[in-house]
Amino acid sequence: MPASAASTRFREPDPSEESAGADGVPSTSTDDVRQFWLESFRAVRAETERRAALLSAEDQVVQSMPDASPTKWHRAHVTWFFEEFLLRKFAPGYKVFDKRFGYLFNSYYVSAGPRHARPQRGMITRPGAAEVSAYRAHVDLAVAELIGSTNNFAPLASIIAIGLNHEQQHQELLLTDILHAFSLNATHPAYDLQWQWPQRGRAATAGGVIAGIHRIGHNGDGFCFDNEEPAHDVLLQPVRLSPSLVTNGEWLAFMADSGYTTPTLWLSDGFAAVEAQGWNAPGYWQNIDGGWFVMTLGGLRRVDPEQPVCHVSYYEADAFARWAGKALPTEEEWEVAALNGALADTFGIVWQWTRSAYAPYPGYRAVDGGLGEYNGKFMVNQMVLRGSSLATSAGHSRPSYRNFFYPSARWQFSGLRLAEYQG
Repeated sequence: MPASAASTRFREPDPSEESAGADGVPSTSTDDVRQFWLESFRAVRAETERRAALLSAEDQVVQSMPDASPTKWHRAHVTWFFEEFLLRKFAPGYKVFDKRFGYLFNSYYVSAGPRHARPQRGMITRPGAAEVSAYRAHVDLAVAELIGSTNNFAPLASIIAIGLNHEQQHQELLLTDILHAFSLNATHPAYDLQWQWPQRGRAATAGGVIAGIHRIGHNGDGFCFDNEEPAHDVLLQPVRLSPSLVTNGEWLAFMADSGYTTPTLWLSDGFAAVEAQGWNAPGYWQNIDGGWFVMTLGGLRRVDPEQPVCHVSYYEADAFARWAGKALPTEEEWEVAALNGALADTFGIVWQWTRSAYAPYPGYRAVDGGLGEYNGKFMVNQMVLRGSSLATSAGHSRPSYRNFFYPSARWQFSGLRLAEYQG
């Protein structure tokens, strides 16, 4: 994957402080805040376009399954987000680019009005990619003007921050979704011929036993989504998390030992998915002349036994853990181990399944208004993943981050590490 943009965690300058400029004259805190948000906004918006630049107009319109969205739609949707929740409310005299776009590019914000059916986003051939670019430019200019003219950032900052983090989420989806589309093409097209697996790291410690009372959740430093709060104490039984991710080589051993055909390893719904979908290997794997290959962002590559396994569902991860005589960690165990530096490849390789259902933390309360639909209403029937992946934007990872997907999903860059409980 091409190099990521500079890390942006959206730590707004402290308005109670002044900083000296290059000429020694103190700059006002308002100017500092204004410059901070303008640079942050431009950096994130540019990263979306950088990722889309490798795709043709035809690439940008395809929708390969209901769970995926076209690149063009991602680019327009994140733009609509700023138009709907920021400009329409806070920019006096703002002229909506095209009032029809609200219907086409709203996702699931029911309070914002009706929307185009998700499974049919690939049918939106108009507006074209060029007009979406014009839409983005129109909104970018208006947001820059709003940032440059306002003297009261208090009501704006939280919306801009969530809008930028929301766009970073769609930057990752842009890659996961186009990879799924390319995987269905018999010519095995590459998103980026120069793409390579990220370099892997090592854990800071040997991955000791963790137990007792620990505090998890966002600590108040920098941005977080509402589902990461409130911070709270949890009680952990003695457990040791593997410092390493499960590899392709280990998964090949699971496959060779009839892992996909042994029903006693699987949850009932999981084995039903195996039979219904014909799963016999991770997603995007192909057996060619007796050898295993995998579709990647760099095209079709031979499976490397040393690399972490990727594109596995929760059901597969759970079955592998049973086969290995271990378990998936809970999200609380994962977070504590990550905070203690006990895990290698915590971020930037693959998202890691946990055995925790996606549910609200004690005392959770969704934000008011339309943005309250962002996380809370999805807290059912999904499982939590922790960490981040090779497709995650720079600056978008932290130990408290809670990703979530349905247990059958495997088009994401999802893998696993194991946990072993101490008797």
